Amino acid sequence: MKRKTALLLFLLFCMFSLTGCKRYDPIMDLTEEGQGRENGDGTMGRSSEASGEGLTEGEALEAGQIKNRPESAGEDGIIRISSKPGRNRVKVKGIYLSANTAGSSARMDEIIRYIDATELNTVVIDVKDDFGNVTFKMDSPVVNEIDAVKAYIGDMEALAKKLKEHNIYMIARIPAFRDPYLAEKKPEWCLKRSDGSIYKDNKGQAWVDPYKREVWEYLVEIGKKAGEVGFDEIQFDYVRFCTERGMDDVVFDDADTNGMDKPQIITEFIQYAYEELTGEGLFVSADVFGTIISSPTDAQTVGQVYGEMAANLDFICPMIYPSHYGNGNFGVDYPDTKPYETILGALEGSRRELKKFEAEGKKLATVRPWLQDFTASYLEHHIVYGDAEVRAQIQAVYDAGYDEWILWSAANRYHYGALLTPEEAKAQSAAMEESRAPLEQQP
Repeated sequence: MKRKTALLLFLLFCMFSLTGCKRYDPIMDLTEEGQGRENGDGTMGRSSEASGEGLTEGEALEAGQIKNRPESAGEDGIIRISSKPGRNRVKVKGIYLSANTAGSSARMDEIIRYIDATELNTVVIDVKDDFGNVTFKMDSPVVNEIDAVKAYIGDMEALAKKLKEHNIYMIARIPAFRDPYLAEKKPEWCLKRSDGSIYKDNKGQAWVDPYKREVWEYLVEIGKKAGEVGFDEIQFDYVRFCTERGMDDVVFDDADTNGMDKPQIITEFIQYAYEELTGEGLFVSADVFGTIISSPTDAQTVGQVYGEMAANLDFICPMIYPSHYGNGNFGVDYPDTKPYETILGALEGSRRELKKFEAEGKKLATVRPWLQDFTASYLEHHIVYGDAEVRAQIQAVYDAGYDEWILWSAANRYHYGALLTPEEAKAQSAAMEESRAPLEQQP
């Protein structure tokens, strides 16, 4: 009986540990110009179920100690962080963690041991998950009004303190416009069809309307509260329009659109969020489709123009998983089978695209790509991803002239054997700086 009970508890733990972020970024109905490839279930983009993986400090934080950051609101009612973090840049080498993982002391202790022993220095934690749940208790107006908290992370302040004691940079992941919970509680803010019914994607989930400024304020409200408990950076995901079938029947209020198209309103949201959050001492980043780098059609469909977004962020994070590129991209027959060549090709495209905006004199965000740490077994032509495949992607980032990266595994199972020790990483960084110096001096 004891053995059966222990087995049951173990199975329940595994089940909960794998129910973190289910990040699908479907692009449907692309023209032939689009470069994206659909997953095995007809969706495209970040997939956790389809991938087999269990289906983004300053003085106030000296010595790893987090000072209390009580909410401070002025007479205008705007949330402000009373003790602002310093905007001290870190060359991020990170991993994504679901709220379930972050809320488990045992899992976090294990992960911190791996971080201490490797070149890793960053965690990306769900502050709002893909279903719209706010993952730890926070005192903020709309969050409280709609009862959005589902406290997977029981003591966020204690977790933040522990992470800072280990000099770990903290990024708060906040899915923006895919939010079925907010759409349910505030139907006046969600996408609607011409007949007045609520639009839902192929998963049966509603999206909120990117044109609604009230949604912007809600997202920034959550971002500021994340900063209040110790996060250094706010990273927006799903900062785009839904692209699935039926979107042609969605109507937008002229009073909201004000004549702006999809890329214009997404860029304006980024500008608004950047101003609000950097004013509170936080960095701001956003995840974007890798295909928008070289496909204007994809960019218009999702509302993400790579260079325009980069001009309004601290960091831009293209999701360039080899498994999500169509056959033949970058001259590679099956991109998933060639992780180094695919990542290098994607980032060389990034550099070419951003040069156009640099020529206009714009100050651009640091490029920090998401890399694949899962096996895309749903593909006909795929390989098993292990230490060598993860390291090959990291090397491609460096060979493309970039320095930062984040690994994605929906199940939070990472190949730590792919990573260098802190000492090895320091030596490699010094060697890279020396080798790049002559190139940087060229006119």
